[in-house]
Amino acid sequence: MIKVTDLHKSFGELAVLKGIDFQADTGEVIVIIGPSGMGKSTFLRCINYIERPEKGIIEIDNVKVDAEKCTEKEIKQLRLKTSMVFQNYNIFKNKTVIENVMLPMISVQKIEKEIAKEKALQYLDQVGLLDKINEYPSRLSGGQQQRVGIARAMAVNPQLILLDEPTSSLDPELVLGILDILRNLANEHKRTMIIVTHEMSFAKEIADRIIFMDDGRIIEEGTPEEIFSNPQNERTKRFLERFQTF
Repeated sequence: MIKVTDLHKSFGELAVLKGIDFQADTGEVIVIIGPSGMGKSTFLRCINYIERPEKGIIEIDNVKVDAEKCTEKEIKQLRLKTSMVFQNYNIFKNKTVIENVMLPMISVQKIEKEIAKEKALQYLDQVGLLDKINEYPSRLSGGQQQRVGIARAMAVNPQLILLDEPTSSLDPELVLGILDILRNLANEHKRTMIIVTHEMSFAKEIADRIIFMDDGRIIEEGTPEEIFSNPQNERTKRFLERFQTF
């Protein structure tokens, strides 16, 4: 289970998160939608302390971190429960595909190299990149680089995978391939997933629950059917009017 209580984050005088309360069950797929610049990505980055919140409590399984009095050890334990897929891929340009996937297993989890390699091959097979394991990122398309990022996130066997607009940097013809991989991953229901996306049809199809965020707050949440067919909040309704085909 993942639980977030009264989460606050500011950049200077700009308050970006204004008291987020959130909970997800194990294996649940949650999709966050909303206008750009309203705190969605910051929320993900605070969950695993890429950004450090000023206030709030984050719990993942048996690890609980209070922003106002946590230690570096507690933060490290929290991060070990999560992995993240970034919109700009964020893979190491000086390492091959398989080295990118093996790296967190070896350096963070202290897994033996041969075991890490075996697991890396398993996940690279799952994302369709076995023929690219010795290539460097400069020789990969954007969609292939994003698949490396997804394989790396899966390989550490996290409790929670955070995906920050994983298709936003891709050409339209590459988006469907990434969404298919994420759809298959979500259907396993082995890991909790929180996905920030602007792909409304994908959100409707993949999510167990949709969250609509605006101005640093959760405005409304519900099943895809509830949010897309019968939103209760006027701000949610206005946002979804742009996506009438859904």
